[in-house]
Amino acid sequence: MGSIAPLIKAGSYKYNDNLTQYSRRKTIEVTIGDVPMGGSNPIRIQSMTTVDTMDTMGSVEQAIRMINSGCEYIRITAPSVKEAQNLENIKKELNRRGFFAPIVADIHFTPNAAELAARIVEKVRINPGNYADKKKFETIEYSEAAYQAELERIREKFIPLVNICKEYGTAMRIGTNHGSLSDRILSRYGDTPLGMVESALEFVRICEELNYYNIVLSMKASNTQVMVQAYRLLVQKLNEEGLKPYPLHLGVTEAGEGEDGRIKSAVGIGTLLEDGLGDTVRVSLTEDPEFEAPVAKMLIDRYNIRAGHNSIKPIPHDESPVNPYMYQRRATREVLNMGGGNVPRVIIDFSKVSDKKMDDLKSIGHYYMPLLDKWNMSDQGADFIYTGNNKVPFMLPNGLKEILNHSVWLRMDDNANSYPLLTLKDYFSAKPKHKVLNFIQLTIEDLDDEVMDKLRDDLTAVLVIDTFNLHAMAEQRRAFFELMLNDVPVPVIIMRKYPAMEDEQLQLYAATDCGGLLIDGLGDGILLSTELVNVKTKDLHLKLLKTLNSTSFGILQAARTRMSKTEYISCPSCGRTLFDLQETTAMIRKRTDHLKGIKIGIMGCIVNGPGEMADADYGYVGVGKGKIALYRGQNVIKKSVPSENAVDELIELIREDGKWIEPNSIIEE
Repeated sequence: MGSIAPLIKAGSYKYNDNLTQYSRRKTIEVTIGDVPMGGSNPIRIQSMTTVDTMDTMGSVEQAIRMINSGCEYIRITAPSVKEAQNLENIKKELNRRGFFAPIVADIHFTPNAAELAARIVEKVRINPGNYADKKKFETIEYSEAAYQAELERIREKFIPLVNICKEYGTAMRIGTNHGSLSDRILSRYGDTPLGMVESALEFVRICEELNYYNIVLSMKASNTQVMVQAYRLLVQKLNEEGLKPYPLHLGVTEAGEGEDGRIKSAVGIGTLLEDGLGDTVRVSLTEDPEFEAPVAKMLIDRYNIRAGHNSIKPIPHDESPVNPYMYQRRATREVLNMGGGNVPRVIIDFSKVSDKKMDDLKSIGHYYMPLLDKWNMSDQGADFIYTGNNKVPFMLPNGLKEILNHSVWLRMDDNANSYPLLTLKDYFSAKPKHKVLNFIQLTIEDLDDEVMDKLRDDLTAVLVIDTFNLHAMAEQRRAFFELMLNDVPVPVIIMRKYPAMEDEQLQLYAATDCGGLLIDGLGDGILLSTELVNVKTKDLHLKLLKTLNSTSFGILQAARTRMSKTEYISCPSCGRTLFDLQETTAMIRKRTDHLKGIKIGIMGCIVNGPGEMADADYGYVGVGKGKIALYRGQNVIKKSVPSENAVDELIELIREDGKWIEPNSIIEE
């Protein structure tokens, strides 16, 4: 199993220009038709068609819808020579209709298709894990001579494509996917970000030997931690080896659909955009492709106004207390159920709910059942509610605790099960505090030596760190660094306030800001809030609380820090897909979405099969018309199940493993 440690010395981490000041990474410019990427160009947007590539008119119509939605590059699968050849017909028809967006041919397994496509379209995407290799999930012991012989074999297969791209002015994306690393790479480096990086660099080195530089690189994974670590490590390795600073294509593979797909994409892509990495974005949703570009644009547009943000105290990369290539949660003391080994907690701002009733808690996962006179808590039941100056007028269910402003908490007769939120002035006053847990709200400007000294030894303190900086994630990260460098093991809640905005925008922004911290092991909880402009009814207010709650849990799940629901690793579909992915994903979700923590991969074809869903517990993969293969991990359990029986068979497989539970019919939305 490979390791990053021998190749990256501690303290030498440098994957971006600046950890505290927003600065987009400087790259070479890559020519892709009339829409260049990298250099001083804006961050580009792309998506991928889902129509069969042999359906020329269907592909053209879908591509036009994508372009009209904001897509600047159109990726189309070319699984064989016939599809590669038909790209010419698609391109001609698009041009005839006045659409000239560059076309990207997506290639897996077939060098001859890539070589043909490179003569037709503006860019080809190859996957180094399967361009010249076949995956059999075998562990092979290589001598150095044998490994070099394998590299020479790859070189011979790859050079013809490079020469064609040079001749025709065609760009190339060398796109590593976490789930499709070759057996050779896995045998030497393991299933690691380093393996992903080396898989791409083997091909990059060949390109540079041949003086071909029209290259874009990507490091995609469905696991956001792995994805972020791999992109960061790629940048560092390019710098260390003196290779060109190639543009980066950002994406989270198999992100899924709806809210989950958007949050997961934002956690991965947004984390990198915050640090100035990324020159083109594809949001991979299990939805029609024209819905992807607006999401990508919403993520990207935040950085058009990021320059000139309020300054943040600098920190050199070699003084950062966080290893950016390896997940390790920040060590903190345990305070009640926060910090230590506890999962990050969810706090919901209930302070603006004026007429608090028991039914209100349904919006945040706590269900009162009058007939039984008891509470039931879902897997996404909030842990705390912040009620400000208005105490809840009824007894809260077990599993839910209340936070009040300190001045109100002091006036309560029974405050044993409620906890105060203090300002710094409150914190340093002589007034009583809770014996077990006290929340202290502050910003980075408040973290002076006096505050640090008091917090260091306070076994009851939990910080709620807020920020008003436009470069919010970086400022809050810098606050965590201050605590770590000063050995202050106090748990920290990430607090983010947003102006009034649509649910989708709130999900993307919060997932970027909080997810970027959680991926690096920073944060013991989330407290999100937003303005209530034009909210005139209680129903709308409770709908907003439900959005805040589901977004918070979604971020924790996407960052892999708290699993509270079933995770669906579903591909976004393409011309290779053998069934209706949207319909099938919805059907599987309906039957299995109560299985907390289970990961189910739903793949449209064998190309996106066991490899792309490497992180899944179970897999549902199209292998032929009306035929499904079912996987346990990466092992095929049933090879050719009729599609009408496949979901039942999947459930039976989960049942055999003792992981199936019957849906709770009591809790109903």
